[in-house]
Amino acid sequence: MILRFQNPWFFSLILIWILIVFWKKRSSIKQVFVYSNISEFQQIPRSLAARIKPFVYGLISLGILLMITALARPQKGLEDFRVRTEGIAIAMCLDRSGSMQAMDFFIDKKRVNRLDVVKKVFKDFIIGNKEFRGRPDDLVSLIAFGGFVDSWCPLTLDHATLGEMLSMIECPRPPFDKYGRQIRNEIIQQESATAIGDALLCAVERLKDAKAKSKVIILLSDGVQNTGVITAEEAAKIAKDKGIKVYTIGIGSNEPVPFPFVGPSGEQVFRREILELDENALKGIAKDTGGLYFHVNDTDALKKVCEEIDKLERTVQEDRVYTRYIELYRWFLLPGLLALCTGLVLVYTRFRKIP
Repeated sequence: MILRFQNPWFFSLILIWILIVFWKKRSSIKQVFVYSNISEFQQIPRSLAARIKPFVYGLISLGILLMITALARPQKGLEDFRVRTEGIAIAMCLDRSGSMQAMDFFIDKKRVNRLDVVKKVFKDFIIGNKEFRGRPDDLVSLIAFGGFVDSWCPLTLDHATLGEMLSMIECPRPPFDKYGRQIRNEIIQQESATAIGDALLCAVERLKDAKAKSKVIILLSDGVQNTGVITAEEAAKIAKDKGIKVYTIGIGSNEPVPFPFVGPSGEQVFRREILELDENALKGIAKDTGGLYFHVNDTDALKKVCEEIDKLERTVQEDRVYTRYIELYRWFLLPGLLALCTGLVLVYTRFRKIP
């Protein structure tokens, strides 16, 4: 807690008050009686009023002191807060195609699919935890793509909400009829495809009008472009023309990996499948736009890649720390008025001196 006085020069009035009291005491005329022996008077017990009288003038002085303190405007600092300075704009493109269901990654020694790992690491990258500092000053957008592109979140500083949206992204799941039979296979096949070029173009659209020092796209995929209206190379050229840098991350490998399937009786079974990763396309996107390509095949490698990008895309900023204050003058003004008024009433009534 920080305590300060906004107008401390008002305390100089205390010195003026002391001088007034001293001058009044020196200039007052004392009325006395000449008497030969006062021993009899000394034996008379003092009344309650006589005992209280010296404190009455002290009550007036206390009231004036409290009012002067109120004029000095005491303030208490509630909290420190940092003014956000302009950061960078980041569009995160996350592959949610069917191949992201491969169960070749681990979190805390528990086997999970690729998408779950990416969501966790990307969320920590944006919001921050023990491993990441977070990106509190950066505008971040979220785009997910499979065969179709979904813009989940526009550029925002509300990273908590973005993190919630990130947690909701799922791979395409086939619907079943009441007999347990898989239906709408054509739609699932379309959603499970990979439209890298369309996703990259959507990210460019998100960033092109952003007022930021730099603009970055982080594109993660584990497959090969096999659908879409624009190729990855064409989208990369547009990103370059807009001055947008693209970091690409290839996840997985071309080796057989465990992949979930629905068995004849509806149970989940695993088969080892080879899922093709087009590293050349991802490398070309990064090279054409001035970014970098990274390949990861486990959770720790993905964390290291995000740490590397976190270091590369840091802007030098001047942080300003401010403290929010609340006024405390009323806690001095009201008691001061009460003490002053009480003292004056007592001086001019019960303790009035005549003459």
